Order: sequence, then C-alpha cells, then structure tokens
Amino acid sequence: MTDTTRLLVVEDLEVQYPVRTPEGRTVARAVDGVSLHVNRGETLALVGESGSGKTSTANAVMRLIEPTGGRILFEGRDLVPLSGRALRSLRPRFQMIFQDPFESLDPRRTVLDTVMEPLVVHAMGADRAEREAMALQALERSGLSPAGRIGARFTHQLSGGQRQRVAIAAAMILEPALVVADEPVSMLDVSLRAGILGLMAHMRDQLGAGYLFITHDLSLAWMFADRIAVMYLGRIVEEGPSAELIAAPAHPYTQALVSVIPVPDARDRRERIVLTGETPSPIGIPAGCRFQPRCPLYRALGEPERCRTEDPVLLPVPGTARSAACHQIA
Repeated sequence: MTDTTRLLVVEDLEVQYPVRTPEGRTVARAVDGVSLHVNRGETLALVGESGSGKTSTANAVMRLIEPTGGRILFEGRDLVPLSGRALRSLRPRFQMIFQDPFESLDPRRTVLDTVMEPLVVHAMGADRAEREAMALQALERSGLSPAGRIGARFTHQLSGGQRQRVAIAAAMILEPALVVADEPVSMLDVSLRAGILGLMAHMRDQLGAGYLFITHDLSLAWMFADRIAVMYLGRIVEEGPSAELIAAPAHPYTQALVSVIPVPDARDRRERIVLTGETPSPIGIPAGCRFQPRCPLYRALGEPERCRTEDPVLLPVPGTARSAACHQIA
C-alpha cells in the first residue's frame, strides 16, 4: 500500500470526557485506543451500538472535538496539533455529512445560500455569480432539479430526503478528498435510504474520495462499505473486508451482530445469538477483555482467566484478511 493511496490514518486515538460521580471526578473513556485507516476511493464503515464511541471518533477526526491522545494523519499530515489558520486551510479537503438534516441546516437560509456557504467561507469562486452557478450545479448533481426553483426555497420547506441531499451538495461542492458521514440515512424513511446511499456512492466514485461511514446498522454497512470496523465500548474489536466479515465473523460480538441481520431466504438464517447484560459504562471499563461480561464464548469455555485479566489487541485472523481482538482466536 503506497502512502498516496492511504488517505486517513488514525493511530491510538483517545477521547475522554470529564465526569463527576458520587465518588468524585473521573473520565469517560469514549474512544480508547482506536486505530484505523481509509484509502482513497473506498468506504470504511465504523459500526457499533449507541455509546460505542463511533460518533466521538468521527468528531475527533473532523477536529470538532479535541482528542485526548493519538494521531490523526490526513494526507500524511497530523491534524491533532493544528489549529486556527493551519486547520482552516485543510478543511475544504475533509467534510462531514451529519445525521440530522433537520438540525444541521439553517432554516433561515435559502437552499442556494446554504450550498454556497462553504464557497464563501473558504473564499472560492470569483464572485457571487460564479458561486451561484457552482451551487446550482451541485444541486443538480445531488438530484435536486430544477435547481433554480429548489434553490429559492428555504430548507424547512423541503422533505427529509431533499434536506439530506442539500446537506450532501453543501459537503461535496468543495470536492473533498475525505467525507465523514455520521449516520447519514438513519433519520430518513427506509424508502429514501437507497437513493441517498446511491447518490453518495456516485459522488465518491466521481471524486475518488474516501468515506468514513458511521452507522449502527451492520446490514447497511455490508451493503455500502468496502471494509467494516466493528466498535465496542471505545475499541475496535474486528476489522476487515465487508463480505468476508459478514460471511465468517471471528469476534463473538461481531458474531452476535451478524446473527440478527435479516436475510430473505430462511435457509440462510443463522441461529440468533442473544447477549445478556448491559454494556459496561465507559466510566468503568472492566479489566481484561471489555466484552467478557457479556461474551457467550467466555462462558462456554468455562470463564478463562486470561479473558478476565488481559486486554486483547487487534491481531490478524489466520487465513483471512481480517483482524480481531479476542484471546480465543488462534
């Protein structure tokens, strides 16, 4: 893999939030040593339940929050120490699509002004007429036609699907190299999701951009992403090519997630794995394997001491292109 192919490299990322408890002040370890990479022209899906740390990871990559530790290398340059003008100069190269198009768009602005705003912020386009022309083209590419009529509307006059297309147009008008998409279709009706994902895939292919795609829906990740990284309690527990990971998940947590993916043919259904107990708090991550308190394999093997005392790290799964963090994978 060449350096020019690897677009984003995250190394040992940590995000901690101060928390006050009855016992005193402590921290919630929302992201606890995450390493991942995104190549040009590919999509990496970061999958996890609510509270797994996936959105904190996305916000740290975008430098919307300050990481506590680690490195975020974008096109070979570490974003963590950058601030002010140095960071702003790079922002056109990496953009974000937010989960909620109802909250992320200003209802006081017209659609045209909303899509033009990134051009204004980053001083792109010779004048307003040129920026308007660029914004109208972006709306047309996003499937919002006739662009002139839709551009004159306010965002609150649009449907949910149209609003998300506006958000995509505003993010992609700068032709970024990296797009971080945080649950971009979770607020939309199921009937609209395929159209939005198809639009995102088309734009990715046109620009050769890399996507970090955040989702709680493993089946959606399977459909849309080239690779999947499964996150649990602040840590990636398995990573690999999407089709391979779904066909033969290695980590017990991934196995449980895959077991509940709906399949059309009853003969292809897997026995559902039911996890017991609640996910531990990031304030008090258990010793050893953080999945051990809920792990069916741990109980089936007689509760091995190593699982209670040693924190597993991501290691290659023999004979595959995947990595997993489990002591029981030989």
